[in-house]
Amino acid sequence: MAMLEVTNLSISFGGLRAVDDFNITIKEGELYGLIGPNGAGKTTVFNLLTGVYKPNEGHVVLDGKDITGKRIIDINRTGIARTFQNIRLFKDLTVQENVMVGLHNQITYPTLAGIFKLPSYRKAEKEMRERSMELLEVFGLQEEANTLASNLPYGKQRKLEIARAMATNPKLLLLDEPAAGMNPNETIELMETIRFVRDHFKMTILLIEHDMKLVSGICENLTVLNFGHVLCQGETKEVLNNPEVIKAYLGE
Repeated sequence: MAMLEVTNLSISFGGLRAVDDFNITIKEGELYGLIGPNGAGKTTVFNLLTGVYKPNEGHVVLDGKDITGKRIIDINRTGIARTFQNIRLFKDLTVQENVMVGLHNQITYPTLAGIFKLPSYRKAEKEMRERSMELLEVFGLQEEANTLASNLPYGKQRKLEIARAMATNPKLLLLDEPAAGMNPNETIELMETIRFVRDHFKMTILLIEHDMKLVSGICENLTVLNFGHVLCQGETKEVLNNPEVIKAYLGE
């Protein structure tokens, strides 16, 4: 069963066709890679999938539901969460508080209950604290629960960003260059974390990445973008050995 079906997705900025006739189908539980040279349109695709941009053409269907052009918050509630190339944590909040932010679309209470700290508010806060700690334990961050996010090592900040995204209870997780800025040991640990998230949460994952060792190590299928167009799609090994893909990355 397809978790994500994208057909004929396109967007222009002025006279520039940033993404043109983009198509992709990702099966439930698949770990899928979106690669391409700098400026190929990969992050623009993520922005189209998450509602940051509204497409000029095409459709995005998540788990059978058309989410084309919906607001960011509605798309998140439907089941898409993402991380960013540049880590975007709330650095003045603790590790646990960052995860609790992600839970606010899952656990709600009336505004007045929050203002006056009524029992329904206290119950919701208790539930969020318990669930946030469960997530932190999954990612091995429980010992840093009360640490400011800004004080975490870089690799753990990446883990926290993924944990916060998972707190929104997504069906599809988008990872935008998760290995950016990591050393080789951190990258290996990240690969294990991504595999664990897929297997433990039965998660469907789409990731953008330039580290080909990571891509070849965890992605089952790939789509290659070049100048906003799909250059190649298929099984990872075949795509990475495609002469056109090599040419796009390395030139003639």
